[in-house]
Amino acid sequence: MAKKAATPKPPTSYELLATRIQKIINSTGAQTSKRAVIHKSPDESSDDWTQLLEDIDEADNVTLVHREDGGVQVSWVVPKED
Repeated sequence: MAKKAATPKPPTSYELLATRIQKIINSTGAQTSKRAVIHKSPDESSDDWTQLLEDIDEADNVTLVHREDGGVQVSWVVPKED
């Protein structure tokens, strides 16, 4: 008998959020300026948003600045190679 292919699991709400933010950060404009402003969408989980910001904040050479409009500016420095 042929083996049935495993059905891929749908992405979690966190994975969907992370993918959306990754697209913003990887955009040409953000990569050129080394910064992006991200916002939580109303339909996204506050817990997911908090976890994502904590995960981003753990990265080396990344700074998060919470803005008055509710957005978060993510900026980064690319270290020079020795």
